[in-house]
Amino acid sequence: MNHHAPTRDAFEARLRQIGEERYHDKHPFHHLLHSGGCTPDQVRAWVINRYYYQSRIPMKDAAFMSRVSDPDLRRAWRSRIEDHDGRAPGEGGIARWLKLAEAVGLDPDYVSSEVGILPATRFAVDAYVHFVRDQPMLPAMASSLTELFAPKIHKDRIAGLLQHYEFANSESLSYFRNRLNEAPQDVAFGLKWVLDHAVTQADQDAAADALIFKTEVLWAQLDALWSAYVEPARVPPGAWQPGEGLL
Repeated sequence: MNHHAPTRDAFEARLRQIGEERYHDKHPFHHLLHSGGCTPDQVRAWVINRYYYQSRIPMKDAAFMSRVSDPDLRRAWRSRIEDHDGRAPGEGGIARWLKLAEAVGLDPDYVSSEVGILPATRFAVDAYVHFVRDQPMLPAMASSLTELFAPKIHKDRIAGLLQHYEFANSESLSYFRNRLNEAPQDVAFGLKWVLDHAVTQADQDAAADALIFKTEVLWAQLDALWSAYVEPARVPPGAWQPGEGLL
């Protein structure tokens, strides 16, 4: 037998362990949000900054697809862009995110202008787009596998927001409900592709490192929110100030 990497099951366990240790459900900002501890302005700051991440996901997926020569893989990946952009105006995940923005009292035009985004949010999210555009296909694909860990946080978030916040209802939370249906299909495909293609130890290491990188992209965004709007509540120049961009 040649020098193959550890088994497929061991590799999948390694990827899942990264989520156990590093996924952003562990961040204190999410604990504050889901327990009802956020002020209205802290919720708004989260919605504004998370918009930037949402808005860049289809751009990241388009960058990935631009390098894929296999029509079957492009076809499978294309649905991700439709999930976020919709097939018509007013549909898709980005439009649903702007419904949440309206529900928390923000002008969706302000949110989609991206004027108030925190510098660290911008740097982290842009780094993710560049990573997917520039890295080899295997790590580029593996970086999306944080979706493995998303259903739990969406369920916790829906329950926590409904319990603690007046703005929360089936329409304002439709983004998260839809992701509970969309994400498992995406992740089953992405996970199988990564497990099929990561055949050497070097492949597996590159895929695991890509997943760690992505958890850091998510974590850095929450650190920035915490610093600007929770403690020490020091808003960087040019970022959203409470009172701006309201309906």
